[in-house]
Amino acid sequence: MPKKNTQPPPTGAPAAVGPVGREPAAVGPVGTGADIPDADAPAAGAVAAVPLAAVSDAAGVDATGPTRTPGTGAAESPAAPHGYRAVFAVREFRFVFAAHLLSLLGVVVSEIALTVLVYDLTGSPLLSALTFALGLLPYLFGGLLFAGVADRYPARRTLVTCDLICAACVAVMVLPSTPVAALLALRCAVAAVSPVFTGTRMAALTDILGEGDLYVLGRSLLRIVSQSALLAGYGVGGVLLAVIPARGAIGVTLGTFLCSALLLRLGTRKRPARKAAARDNARGDNARRDNARRDNARRDNAKAAKPHGMMRESLAGAGFLLRDRRIRALLLLFWIPAMFVVAPEALAAPYADAIDAGPAALGLMMCAMPIGHISAELYVGTALSPRARGRIVLPVAALGLVPLLVYAARPGLGWALPALALSGVGAAYVIGLDQWFVAAVPEERRGSAMTLLTAGLMTIQGLGMALAGAAAEFLPVHHVVAWSGGLGTLCCLLLVREVRATAPEAERTEVRDGSGRQVTTG
Repeated sequence: MPKKNTQPPPTGAPAAVGPVGREPAAVGPVGTGADIPDADAPAAGAVAAVPLAAVSDAAGVDATGPTRTPGTGAAESPAAPHGYRAVFAVREFRFVFAAHLLSLLGVVVSEIALTVLVYDLTGSPLLSALTFALGLLPYLFGGLLFAGVADRYPARRTLVTCDLICAACVAVMVLPSTPVAALLALRCAVAAVSPVFTGTRMAALTDILGEGDLYVLGRSLLRIVSQSALLAGYGVGGVLLAVIPARGAIGVTLGTFLCSALLLRLGTRKRPARKAAARDNARGDNARRDNARRDNARRDNAKAAKPHGMMRESLAGAGFLLRDRRIRALLLLFWIPAMFVVAPEALAAPYADAIDAGPAALGLMMCAMPIGHISAELYVGTALSPRARGRIVLPVAALGLVPLLVYAARPGLGWALPALALSGVGAAYVIGLDQWFVAAVPEERRGSAMTLLTAGLMTIQGLGMALAGAAAEFLPVHHVVAWSGGLGTLCCLLLVREVRATAPEAERTEVRDGSGRQVTTG
């Protein structure tokens, strides 16, 4: 099942739920080399074979066989990297990955530090807890109202601007004179920017890695980083708070945002806005392309300068995506399992108390699901072919919540930990689902779609936690978790049926009989 903070933040996966909560890439449309200055091109020898592998994957060619360099007819070396190594061989992705890692670690650290700071200033547990909630709630508004930014403006400019806005907000948080109300408002502002950043980055991955297997593995790597940050970031934050004041720890995030902006600015290529590129491709008139692009950009910028115009466009784009039966079904398959899978994590503390487990046991329970998730991502990404990853999407999505039914028997730690880990393993279906989603969304709306996906995922997880907590006020905790597994499985079965009904014929054939034909959408 998709895990909290996995799609990939502002970095997935969300990303960790922090001031930014970014989950799970980098910049503008493929095939626009004429618009890219040579100075922005990847360094010579940055493994040119890898982008070609992405192209071959997108065309349905088996990436394990030799591919040929366009215009040369020369076969690539059989020793060309594959799997996750092939993703890291792409220079631009390495910069995006480093930026994601830096900002995500900073976000997790600042999440702890800001909560401690608010509690120190107010002594209020309610306001301290509200600091966490404010990292989730603005996602919905930011994703709906500003999703159009991801397609209207060049990706590199959008990513760098988002980082700089977040850095400015954090810089104000660090000031000793900043009151608590301002701290909470700034937290909301950073969280509202996060889905735009994350959606832009996710869409830009298709430009850097292509739309084939490399994109799927790149997204997987960013999710793995997001889950790993949950395991390591809190420990780092605790150590920092033992050494420096809370505001000083928050200041670490300022540095990570600035470093992220610098990496994205220097390490990624300049590409036009996604909608502008789509218009150019549709026009197909090379002689008038540059002039038309400048004219369209001026009109777009004038229109976008009006906040209400941008908001209307973003809402219209979300409506377009949700009205499409195929896209809606895929979005729900990302969102609904995530709403139910967070129940045991949200109720881990009361359940540990109910079974008389100590703090160490609680820590193990909190780690079990991320460990299962990371293990599944690594295995599926390295051991399974693209075709096999597409074939397991629906079965794993349908059964991923079944392990939570073990909670009906009020299991001890020995049974609860494997059940939680197996629930994390259920996230294996997301790798194949990523490719289906990219194939279903028109290129000119890809940024908006990724922003909507991220915003919905973070919001639905927050809703799932709230509903689980409310139910636990009236029912035993283990019953709530078991019912989450049962109701979630029922919903997933219905969604799997809908996704199968909307699938292209090639994909339905692949899922039904496991034939050797390459899945065209996954």
